[in-house]
Amino acid sequence: MRAMTWKRKLGYAIIRPIVKLLISSFWWTCRVEKIIGDEHALKLIEKGEPIIPCYWHQMHIFGSWYMRKLQKRGLKIGFLISPSVDGEVAAKIVESWGAVAIRGSSNRTGARALRDMYNTITKDKVSPVTTSDGPTGPVHEFKQGAVMLAQLTQSPMLPIAYMASRYWELKTWDKFIIPKPFSRIVIAVGEPHRIDKKSNAEKLEEERVKMETNMNNLSEVAKAAL
Repeated sequence: MRAMTWKRKLGYAIIRPIVKLLISSFWWTCRVEKIIGDEHALKLIEKGEPIIPCYWHQMHIFGSWYMRKLQKRGLKIGFLISPSVDGEVAAKIVESWGAVAIRGSSNRTGARALRDMYNTITKDKVSPVTTSDGPTGPVHEFKQGAVMLAQLTQSPMLPIAYMASRYWELKTWDKFIIPKPFSRIVIAVGEPHRIDKKSNAEKLEEERVKMETNMNNLSEVAKAAL
């Protein structure tokens, strides 16, 4: 792992406000026209229980916008961020929002990341966001980690998707979406999905496929509402 040298610290200190401003610029210039299914999230927040928000890796920009909205309504949110020095900028931005930065990689330190998120949910009552096809894809393939976490913690998964009226799609594995300035945004929230504590491996795979289908359907719902 690369060391956090003073040069790197200085560079990150300069980059951090620029990245934060860039993210905020999308939030300021685009208009969220509607949030379909918002009541699903509100009911869970009213119960006071932690949840496991799920959205695709490509949907970070307005996925995180919606998380901030839920945070203002009383939800304690967290984000899984790489433990390497490359994750420092993201971690500081998340912490500046008042959210929890959970330092672990679902790719390189999967078991540890799962354990840390489990503790964050059960002990701290934090709702950790999962980008469910990350960190390396394939795109729109729901990974087993969130399903296992939902089973272990008995916390519901909350599927989320959004679509922009105009956007750029990057040529990355996740086909990352960047809404064009002044575009319209629709966010779609699905029904909470719980996993039975006694589910076996076959049942967990069925639940994984259900979540994958639900999230892809939500993307179409958001798109159709524009």
